Amino acid sequence: MSDTTVTRTSDRELVVTRRFKAPVARVFDAWTQAGHFQRWWVPKSCGMVFLSCEIDARTGGGYRFTFSHPASPQPMTFFGKYLEVTPPSRLVWTNDEGGAPGPVTTATFEQQGDETLFVLHDLYPSKEALDAAIASHATSGFGEQFEQLDALLAG
Repeated sequence: MSDTTVTRTSDRELVVTRRFKAPVARVFDAWTQAGHFQRWWVPKSCGMVFLSCEIDARTGGGYRFTFSHPASPQPMTFFGKYLEVTPPSRLVWTNDEGGAPGPVTTATFEQQGDETLFVLHDLYPSKEALDAAIASHATSGFGEQFEQLDALLAG
């Protein structure tokens, strides 16, 4: 396994790369099946807890995740639509929860020997939107998330 790399490749794009020691279909399932996803997606250090996790991983389907956090009096919800679902190699989805246009995320899964190369591209609507996401630390949890996914895949 290798460490997670997070690179700003342009004013609007962030690219995250990680290798997982698991077959591509298993990694893809961890992203598209609610029972798996809710076990690894929230970095434990952030204190959020899943209240609900709905995933309809098909082109035109959607997702909706609701969390609680001790610092937030109200639950927080993240949601969007799947623009493309090509099992087990590609997912493209919107991030719609902010009111303003959010990033469009493209995730690719490529089998390389006994590992899966995972690459995530977040394309933000503007430089300012990506700057704000970085400043708020919304882009800083990938390493911890993917360590949790490693643990799930190993189990």
